[in-house]
Amino acid sequence: MKQVVLVTGNSRKVGEAKQSCDLFDIEVIQKTAEIDEIQSHEPLKISEHKARMVYELLQEPVVVTDTFWNIPSLNGFPGAYMKEVAQWFTEQDFINLIKDKEDNTIIFSENITYFDGKEVVRFSKEYLGKIVDPRGTGISIENVSEFEGSTLGEKRAIGGFSHKPEEYIWYDFAKWYSEL
Repeated sequence: MKQVVLVTGNSRKVGEAKQSCDLFDIEVIQKTAEIDEIQSHEPLKISEHKARMVYELLQEPVVVTDTFWNIPSLNGFPGAYMKEVAQWFTEQDFINLIKDKEDNTIIFSENITYFDGKEVVRFSKEYLGKIVDPRGTGISIENVSEFEGSTLGEKRAIGGFSHKPEEYIWYDFAKWYSEL
């Protein structure tokens, strides 16, 4: 069985990785590392920087993931700052931000970066959704972000993940990694 080291403190991200990697007989080993993450409007730049930093700390091939949120009617807000914004904003705050906007679109971008000390390999996928009245449990943005008829909070409430394994960006990574 192949193994891959996923560096994150987020158990949800580990679960999402495992659901796809399991399909390719890849064991996901979770590790954590304290680094200073850069902030940028370029999600792939953030993810690559993170991968290089954790590689330097751990001295082994690593994979990292980074999530980027974009509300087009708010000029791309909150972008890479979602982690902090979701701690400050309630569900109603997000709804209030777009209540006078015609467009309630939200885009969730998942970025995975693998770095083995020589080669950087990136995977990225965007998921188009909309901001709706709150449903589900979890952090504020997850309860107002609907993708394919359910909010992320509703999926989490029943123990699910944001997407089916075959539809998630982790599937693309696992397929590639299994062929190394």
